[in-house]
Amino acid sequence: MKRNENILTKVEFEVMSILWDLDKPACAWDVVNAWAEPRPAYTTVATYLKVLYEKGYLDFTKTKGEGKTHKYVALVTRAEYTRRTMQNVKKNFFGGSLKSMFSYFVREENLTAEGIQELLASIDEAQE
Repeated sequence: MKRNENILTKVEFEVMSILWDLDKPACAWDVVNAWAEPRPAYTTVATYLKVLYEKGYLDFTKTKGEGKTHKYVALVTRAEYTRRTMQNVKKNFFGGSLKSMFSYFVREENLTAEGIQELLASIDEAQE
């Protein structure tokens, strides 16, 4: 993937989220029908599916007997995309420092003592 194709726009992320949630090959109508109201036009969704395919996030198949219908599947999992995005945030905003990133969120999110304890417990669990 090219550098600028690494990041999904808000709408592209919505399309991917729907495909991840459906967890099966889906056509544009499946995506439209799974979209919360107000739903976008079919052609809008079809365009975004094509863009995501060109960016390397999706692949498609055609089923014999279904005409020109494309069934799209995600090539990148939600976990992979989240991991890649968080690595970019850490690198670009915090100089690659996990400590700086955590410190930022602890300060900016105004974590309570209970929230900090939960975070520490998560860190302890991860180390086991």
